[in-house]
Amino acid sequence: MSPPTCKKNNLTVRFLIVMLLTCIMNRNNLCYNHRFVTSTISSHSGSPNIPASLEKLRLDGYLSSKNIAHASNDFGNIYHHLPSAVLYPKSVSDISSTIKHIFDMGSTSDLTVAARGHAHSLQGQAQAHQGVVINMESLKQEMYFHKGEFPYVDVSGGELWINILHESLKHGLAPKSWTDYLHLTVGGTLSNAGVSGQAFRHGPQISNVYRLEVVTGRGELITCSESQNADLFYGVLGGLGQFGIITRARISLEPAPLMVKWIRVLYSDFSTFTEDQEHLISSEDTFDYLEGLVIKNRTGLLNNWRSSFNPKDPVQASQFNSDGKTLFCLEIGKYFNPEETAKVNQKIDRLLSDLSYIQSTLFLSEVSYAEFLDRVHTSELKLREKGLWDVHHPWLNLQIPKSRIHEFAEVVFGKIITDSSTGPILIYPVNASKWNNKTSMVTPHEEIFYLVAFLSSAIPYSTGKDGLAHILNQNKRIIDFCETALLGMKQYVPHYTTQEAWQTHFGAQWDVFVRRKSQYDPLAILAPGQRIFQKARAFS
Repeated sequence: MSPPTCKKNNLTVRFLIVMLLTCIMNRNNLCYNHRFVTSTISSHSGSPNIPASLEKLRLDGYLSSKNIAHASNDFGNIYHHLPSAVLYPKSVSDISSTIKHIFDMGSTSDLTVAARGHAHSLQGQAQAHQGVVINMESLKQEMYFHKGEFPYVDVSGGELWINILHESLKHGLAPKSWTDYLHLTVGGTLSNAGVSGQAFRHGPQISNVYRLEVVTGRGELITCSESQNADLFYGVLGGLGQFGIITRARISLEPAPLMVKWIRVLYSDFSTFTEDQEHLISSEDTFDYLEGLVIKNRTGLLNNWRSSFNPKDPVQASQFNSDGKTLFCLEIGKYFNPEETAKVNQKIDRLLSDLSYIQSTLFLSEVSYAEFLDRVHTSELKLREKGLWDVHHPWLNLQIPKSRIHEFAEVVFGKIITDSSTGPILIYPVNASKWNNKTSMVTPHEEIFYLVAFLSSAIPYSTGKDGLAHILNQNKRIIDFCETALLGMKQYVPHYTTQEAWQTHFGAQWDVFVRRKSQYDPLAILAPGQRIFQKARAFS
C-alpha cells in the first residue's frame, strides 16, 4: 500500500498557503475584500492562477460563505466555530504540504488544522476556529481488495463505511466490526473506536485494522502498523486526531453473509436483562449482533415494531401493554446464508430458550445483511422528510464497569431519566479482551463493561423536556453522579473543556498521550476542536 504519488509545484502550494496566512493575519482589511479559490477561480487582485492539482483550497473572508459556514457545523449542531479556509484535497500530498507549511511557521502562528469527515462529531471536534478544515471526503482513492487467508481492503481515510460495505460485498467479503450508522468516514471512526453490536465478538473497529497511512502534525506522511512505526499506529487508533490525520487504512475482512435474522424481545427486570446479555456475550456459540435499549413511558411500543417485525405469537403480543413501564429491549441478530435457514432457525430457538425475556414480546424479522447494517440510514431519511434530522443532538456516550452497572441504572434510569421520547437509550456489554489496550482508547478497568448511549434530539426553540437546555442539564446530572459515586466511568467520544479533566480521563495513559503529542504534533496544530492542547506552545 504505497502512498499516492503526485508531482506538484511546491512553490505554488507555498504561495497559496502564504496568501491564506496573510489573509488571516490581516483579517480586518484583505480578508473581507478578497476571495481566492483554486481550480475554479483564477487571479484576483493580481494573484496567479492556482494549479488544478490542489482541486480547491478556498480562502474566503466572507464568513457567511456556504463552504465556510458548512465547515463550522456538525451533527451535534451545538458548537459553531468558523474556519478561515477549507481544503478540498485531491491527493495526500495536498494535506501534507498544507500541514508542513503551517508547521514550518512555528509557534509564531496560531493557525490550526482539523480533519472533517462526514461531520458526525457532536461537540465541534472536527472544527477549527479561524483555522483550516480539511474536507476528507474529497480525498478520492481507489479501494484495493486482497483475498486469501487474511483478506483486507485498503481504503482512503475519507471513505464512507457504507461505500466499503457495498464494494466489499461484491467480493463476498465485509469488515468484521461496524458502527450503527455507516455514513461515516474511516478516519473519523478510527480516531475514536467505532462500536456497534458486533463489538462483543470482534472488538471495535480500531481492533480490526492492519495498517495506516498518517500525515502527522509535522506534515510527514508515515506508514505504520503493529510491526512498523507501532507507536504512531497505536497512538492514532482512538487518538482523537491528536497525532495525525489518517489518509489510508487497511481494514480486516471476513466472508460476508447474505441474510440476518433480526430479533427483539422485552424485559421488565433490569437484573434479568443484564444477566441474559452477559450470558450471550460470554458464550462461544451465540448471536452475531447484540445491543440493548432502555424504554421509558412509551405507549404502543409493540405496534410500532410491526412495521418491520412480526410477532412470534400475534395474540399474546396484542395483549401486552407497555404504557408507563420501564422496559429493556434486547436486540439481537444472527447472520446466515439462505441454504442454512433451517439449521439457523433451530440454533436461534435453542439460544432463545436460555433467555428469560417476556415471552409475548418476541418479534422477528429477516432482512439482507446490507439492509440490516444500514438500518439507521432508513430512519435518517424518514426524519429528514419531517425536518427532524438537522436539529441539536446533545448525545452522551459512556462506558460503565459491569460491577457498577446496577447502581448506575438505579439512579439514572430510576431518578434522572423520566422518559425516552427524545431519542434511543442504548445499553449493552462488551468484552474488554477484544479491545487492544495498546491504542489511545481508554476503557474501564474490568473485563466486561457496558456501553451506554443517550442519543437525544432536541426540538428547536423548545424550553421543555425536549429542549436543548433540559437535555444538556440532564447529561450533566448523569456525569456528575458517575463522578461523585466514583463508578469508574469513561466517556466515549469524550468532551472536556480543561486539560485537567482530560488528564483524569486518560489516567495512567496520560503521560504516553502527552509524549506522543510532543513527538508527532509538537506545535499542537491538529484537532483543536478536542480542546486537549493549546496551539503554539511547543513541547520540550
